[in-house]
Amino acid sequence: MPGDSSPAVHLPPEVAQLWEANAAWWTEQFTEGADPEYAEQILPTVARHLAGARRVLDVGCGEGQVSRLAARLEGVDLSVGVDPTWQMLQVARRRAGTTGIVQGGAAALPLRDASVDAVVACLVFEHVEAVDEAIAEVGRVLSPGGRFVFLLNHPLLQVPESGWIDDTILGEQYWRIGAYLREDHRVEEVAKNVWVPFIHRPLSRYVAAIVSAGMVVTGMEEPAPPAGFLALASEYVDAATIPRLLVLRSEKLRT
Repeated sequence: MPGDSSPAVHLPPEVAQLWEANAAWWTEQFTEGADPEYAEQILPTVARHLAGARRVLDVGCGEGQVSRLAARLEGVDLSVGVDPTWQMLQVARRRAGTTGIVQGGAAALPLRDASVDAVVACLVFEHVEAVDEAIAEVGRVLSPGGRFVFLLNHPLLQVPESGWIDDTILGEQYWRIGAYLREDHRVEEVAKNVWVPFIHRPLSRYVAAIVSAGMVVTGMEEPAPPAGFLALASEYVDAATIPRLLVLRSEKLRT
């Protein structure tokens, strides 16, 4: 249930330009069944954690596939997607059907206090600079007892200099972890000429922000990569015991 007016969306110009420039690439590669991790793991996980919700907010909705999923769930009366990227929003609105799509930033959500009973953020907060403000906004718009379904690229994957090591000299294979406790902001080339901003933070940083926003963590999952992803990424099969996804479920405290 959006508020009477949407606040201005403030992104650093260089970050906003990257998301606008990459909108078509992301839509082509990760939506409408194109990506096995979304199709086999992420979307079913979201659906399971949103079961029983009535009013759902999708923060950083992109082209809206999670918002559309939420709108199809039994009992959902309202599904709203919020995203700052204009190019993404145009696709989301074309595909939306009955789903509401609103332009806005995670750190200034255009919704009233306690207006939804579920918030989902799917692979979003590792790209958000103002993370404390954004998670505080989640706490503000959630009704007491409402849930926050929080999916991240696992922090292990975002550690600078972290990765799978195949040491052919010593005959060892292992996952090297870099400076895990150091927060790191960088722009990475994730495909040819496609640059995306990433922020590594340790898990404790997110949990502390969730607690400060009046929520309590009630569940955590670190699922193994799904079969469809491994079939397309044979080089990752040996590292399949390293989680790519982190799922946190939190609930807003009742006062």
